[in-house]
Amino acid sequence: MGVIELILTGVGLSMDAFAVAVCKGLGMRRIHWGQALVIALFFGGFQALMPLVGWAVGSLFSSYITAVDHWIAFGLLALIGAKMLWDAFHEDEDDRRCNRNCACCERRGTADCADAPAKLDYRELTLLAIATSIDALAAGLTFAFLGVNILLAVALIGVTTFALSFVGVIVGNQFGSRFERPAAIAGGVVLILLGVKILIEHLTA
Repeated sequence: MGVIELILTGVGLSMDAFAVAVCKGLGMRRIHWGQALVIALFFGGFQALMPLVGWAVGSLFSSYITAVDHWIAFGLLALIGAKMLWDAFHEDEDDRRCNRNCACCERRGTADCADAPAKLDYRELTLLAIATSIDALAAGLTFAFLGVNILLAVALIGVTTFALSFVGVIVGNQFGSRFERPAAIAGGVVLILLGVKILIEHLTA
């Protein structure tokens, strides 16, 4: 993978974090720049850490499966992308907005969430960051099989996720969740197309 492919991978993998960041923005009556920065740091940090973990695990076994590594890379990226598309089209609208963060209901005046705290819950934020970076763990396995420069990969993925998460908080606060589903769809399509590109390159080499 080159730099462009890694950036596109980072964009695709960061769409879950972007969607949750949008939900966080929904829960703010006005933009809290410090909180937006913390949210972006959590998501960007875990999104960079998980591929590194996946790469470390994959590196232990890459020498045994080099003959089929391109199929594994294609399969993992296609599955991740397909999962994102499935979630985008089948998850209930209200669930997408609020199932990860009840505080987003505060702005909409939902009674049982009216007392949602304004302060960030760091335990919840950690769980959210882990949950939205599981796909990146699987992607890290493909990096090991493809011999990707892992330091460059995690840096690009982390920075991309940080930037998009920060923007997501702003978008959520200003425009609501209208961009959440299109972002998830775009991310899924990007990952599937990257998987197809990897497979074609290896089969035609």
